[in-house]
Amino acid sequence: MPLSDILESHRVIVCVGSGGVGKTTTSAAIALRAAVGGKRVLCLTIDPAKRLANSLGLDALGHEPQRIGAEVFDAAGLECEGQLSAMMLDMKHTFDALVERHASDPQRARRILDNRIYQYVSTSLAGTQEYMAMEKLYQLRRDGDWDLIVLDTPPTSNALDFLDAPRKLVSAIDSPVMRWFVQTVEGSAGLIGKGAGLVLKGLSRFTGTEFLQLINEFVTEINSMFGGFQQRAQAVYDDLQSDDVAFLVVTSPAPAAVAEALYFHDKLGDYGIEPHGLLVNRVHAPVAEETDLSALRKAIAAHYTGDAEVLIERMRAAAAEQNGRARGDRAGIEKLQQRLPEKVGYAEIPAMETDVHDLAALARVGDHLTAEPPPGLRAP
Repeated sequence: MPLSDILESHRVIVCVGSGGVGKTTTSAAIALRAAVGGKRVLCLTIDPAKRLANSLGLDALGHEPQRIGAEVFDAAGLECEGQLSAMMLDMKHTFDALVERHASDPQRARRILDNRIYQYVSTSLAGTQEYMAMEKLYQLRRDGDWDLIVLDTPPTSNALDFLDAPRKLVSAIDSPVMRWFVQTVEGSAGLIGKGAGLVLKGLSRFTGTEFLQLINEFVTEINSMFGGFQQRAQAVYDDLQSDDVAFLVVTSPAPAAVAEALYFHDKLGDYGIEPHGLLVNRVHAPVAEETDLSALRKAIAAHYTGDAEVLIERMRAAAAEQNGRARGDRAGIEKLQQRLPEKVGYAEIPAMETDVHDLAALARVGDHLTAEPPPGLRAP
């Protein structure tokens, strides 16, 4: 399926890939392309890089959608038939809203939000950022405000951690230690048994009774809303496998990035998810190496007063280096294409001389995303 068809036929695009391959820029370019084409689009990023906000004509990204103004499109020479908004995940704000939604009453929600153990869990517990990204996506899909949502997945050491995040977070909160605290508090009408009391007394030597009390309060309050929380986590996970969600693997042709992309593809398969597209960033194009040196010397002499032979040698070295990179990139791309199914959409974005720093540059990236593959390459 061509990538243009993927954008047209899906409501959610999830970009996955290792860090440093241009995933955030690619996500923004996809969102821009769809908005210019007439869709109401939201780009949800987890990357706090200020450069992306600046590229979209914003000073910064917040936890609420910010619409890109018409003047930004005008300055870039673009006509936008739809709407483009962007936002950055606020992990704690999203977690707080989840607590407020599932707590049995406002007072209980406030006790949880004020608890210092909760404040740690909501900002620092492994998997929390990834889960909250999925939770926010779950909410946004049901708003009805967007024709397309593009998610730039978290920059973690394992870029597919977000698939495991709902299960991991629920398991952490519902761990044997947590259940033991709950049972201790709830047993005997709230009286702590002799054995448990000794353990708590021993722990208090190292942690202090205040810490134990905070743990006690946190677990008791979370347990009161855990059923709803657990169901929500499962719903968030199931949402990722909906027919209107497309996964795009973003990579570069560098050997390490290619290996990571193939791993992502296989790992998605373990979750029963088939990637819809492969986007290869920063592909070096070959250049022609001048063979008619006499003509080149004449051309140089007309504009250059220095040693022409030194300049020619430098030019030939630069061309050879560029072509070496191009051959290496093509080898990496061929390795990817040999392993991936024929039906996976494909696009290349060439290596650019400057960073993508404005809407016009993002638009150029978007043009390559929906262009036909270069001659000789497998069609999408």
